[in-house]
Amino acid sequence: MAVKLIAIDMDGTLLNPQHQVSAGVNAAISAAKAKGIKVVLATGRPYVGIVRYLKELDLQQDDQYAISYNGALVHRAVDGEPVSEVSLGFDDYLYFEKLARQLGVHFQALDKTALYTANKDISEYTVYEAYLTGIALRYCPRDEMDPHTTFPKVMMIDKPALLDAAIAALPQAAWDKYTLLKSAPYYLEILNKRVNKGYGVKVLADLLGLKPEEIMAIGDQENDIAMIQYAGTGVAMGNAIEPVKAAAQFVTRSNSEDGVAYAIERFAL
Repeated sequence: MAVKLIAIDMDGTLLNPQHQVSAGVNAAISAAKAKGIKVVLATGRPYVGIVRYLKELDLQQDDQYAISYNGALVHRAVDGEPVSEVSLGFDDYLYFEKLARQLGVHFQALDKTALYTANKDISEYTVYEAYLTGIALRYCPRDEMDPHTTFPKVMMIDKPALLDAAIAALPQAAWDKYTLLKSAPYYLEILNKRVNKGYGVKVLADLLGLKPEEIMAIGDQENDIAMIQYAGTGVAMGNAIEPVKAAAQFVTRSNSEDGVAYAIERFAL
């Protein structure tokens, strides 16, 4: 069955190691669009961290969509207006902020417009996240956080060895009640139990009347596995971690070798 929608992860997938869209990938996406295929950026980033690339790829249009925060939000690409939203509440924030302190790792929480940290010694990875995505960074002690705030995701972040030790020590209740996914060696994403990128892609598929076999998904990290498994054509990048490659039907070239373009040309064009 012909591919009608392509869901593409950003960091490590769409973007090369210099965080750029190569000319080859841009050309392949343009060719897919010309064929009437919807191209959807599906990322752990906030919408503000997607906009630049939507513009660059000419995807910021009325009939296009984007998936942010690993599926917690699905947006109209043209203006960022959510068509689907599943977030965490303030009690969830308090639970994981306390748990992060107990486990000795840094913590951050994100709403639609800002990244909040209660850590006075702000993590280098928090600073990097704000720099990379362009989201506003705010230091806000736990006791000063607005209890009416909802969070598409919260995160434990730290040096890989520290973070892995914290993950190993997480209580079973956290795994049972929430979606926990690594998006990088130093990031643990924490989401509503219903949420993952597969959920976000399914929301769009239902909205557009598409079947899974009409969808291709491309990614490289643990947070991409759900959409790769949901899609009829699941593609792992050549630079993907091994569990992603095991979940995929095809392994394309790396993000430094126009792997997204190679997959689009092979399966969609």
